[in-house]
Amino acid sequence: MTLKLSSEIVWKEIEKELFAVIGMVTANNQARTIGVVYIVHDHKLYILTGEDTWKARHIRNNGHVSITVPIAKRIPIMPWIKIPAATITFSGVAEVHPAKEVSKEILHALMRGQEEEVDKLGAMCVIEVVPLGEFITYGVGIPMMTMRTPEKARGRAPVA
Repeated sequence: MTLKLSSEIVWKEIEKELFAVIGMVTANNQARTIGVVYIVHDHKLYILTGEDTWKARHIRNNGHVSITVPIAKRIPIMPWIKIPAATITFSGVAEVHPAKEVSKEILHALMRGQEEEVDKLGAMCVIEVVPLGEFITYGVGIPMMTMRTPEKARGRAPVA
């Protein structure tokens, strides 16, 4: 049985994190993934990167992406015990924008207050990801011990 979650719960979890893995396809139709740091604004993810990075090139060529947000799980009094991360996965459409064309609010959040270094912005771009369909989750919105039962740990929520 799949747990039915609200999109609000899932968005709150995504907004708490800052690291995700983005999956994309190369021009030769080969799958690639890479870790990224992101921010959330108006239910979209934004990623700052260099204009000439592989991810920017691949996404310009094919904007269909997948995102997985890992959510670390820990036992506060026993942090040495390793527990698998909870996850939120979704597909989306990504678009690459020159950094200078992105709103100041988004740029400020992405650069964490370092946007004064405008001379570097010319070589930067922002990837905007619009999630589509449903979030697929594992271990979100449930107690940690419930993650041991996959049928109870799996969840879905609409993106909107």
